This record gives sequence, structure tokens and C-alpha cells, in this order.
Amino acid sequence: MNLPQIMSKTEDIWLDEGYLLFSLEGPKGVKIERLAKRLQRNKSAFYYFFGTAEIFTSQLLEQHLAKTGVMSEKMREATTLEALTEILIHHKTDLLFNKQLRVNRENPAFEACFHKTNEFVGDAFLPVWSTIIGLKEDSDLARLVLKLSVENFFLKITNETFHPNWLKDYFNDFRFVIKKIKKSS
Repeated sequence: MNLPQIMSKTEDIWLDEGYLLFSLEGPKGVKIERLAKRLQRNKSAFYYFFGTAEIFTSQLLEQHLAKTGVMSEKMREATTLEALTEILIHHKTDLLFNKQLRVNRENPAFEACFHKTNEFVGDAFLPVWSTIIGLKEDSDLARLVLKLSVENFFLKITNETFHPNWLKDYFNDFRFVIKKIKKSS
């Protein structure tokens, strides 16, 4: 193993832990001293690899874009609620990270990343979403309902409550609302 691989592996350890803390607690949870303690590393190693907290945060946002890109590719293949639930559970940390971007969107970089990820994930999610909620024949309405549900989704998810049964209930609630609306019109 050569030096760049070792450095990259060590950087990844910092980034992975920072990503997890950001996902669970937002930017306030990502403190250099705390990261160093959790990783049993010196703070000087952090500064060696990243220079500043701002550079580190920027790399966390890049990592998030990459991870949500992977998630959106998987979503393009999903055709059932079960498949979608499996993908979302697998990407729980990424979704919690996105929630923190939404909560802390007063930071322009966080807001931009939030909108960018929602755009490409939303496009990948829409086909299976419209099928699940019973709006396959009306993609414009499905997109509108999706837009409204995203805000609600990020308000509700927590590390403790985000599990397969909760997700299925969440989607079924939307399916029920759409059926009621269709029935009344």
C-alpha cells in the first residue's frame, strides 16, 4: 500500500465519522475535538488532512452528493414498495444527513446541496412513488404530492423511528389520502 492510499483511508475514517455525526446531530455535532476523541486520533491529523472545518464540511457535502447519487440509481430500478423500503433503509444515514441539510438550510451551501439532492433523487423516485400512491396515470399530480410529502417526510424522520414498518405506514397513509381524493372527485 502506498502513501496516498494510506492517507485516503485515514481521510475516509474522518469523513465517515463526520458524516454520521452530521446525520444524527447536524453541523453542531461535528466538532473537531469530538471527532478526534471518537476516532482516537490527534486533532493535528484532522488539520493535516483537511486544513479547516470549512474544507471538511465541503467534503462532507461532496460525499453526500455521491451517496445520494448511488441511492437515486438504485431507486430507478425499484418497482415495488418493498424494494423502495429496502433502498431507503439501506440509505438511512444519507436521508438523515439530508434532513439536517433541510433543518440547517440557512447555510447557503447546505440549502444548495439539499435542493440538488432532492432534484435528482426526486426524479429517480417519482416512477415508483406514483405507482405506490396510485397516481401512475397522472405524473404531474404525483410530482406535486411528492413535493409536499418531502417536507413532511424530513420533519418526521428520526434515527429512532426510521424503520421498515414506519416507512410502509407512511406510504400507505399517502395512498389512502389519494384514494379518498379520487373517490370524492
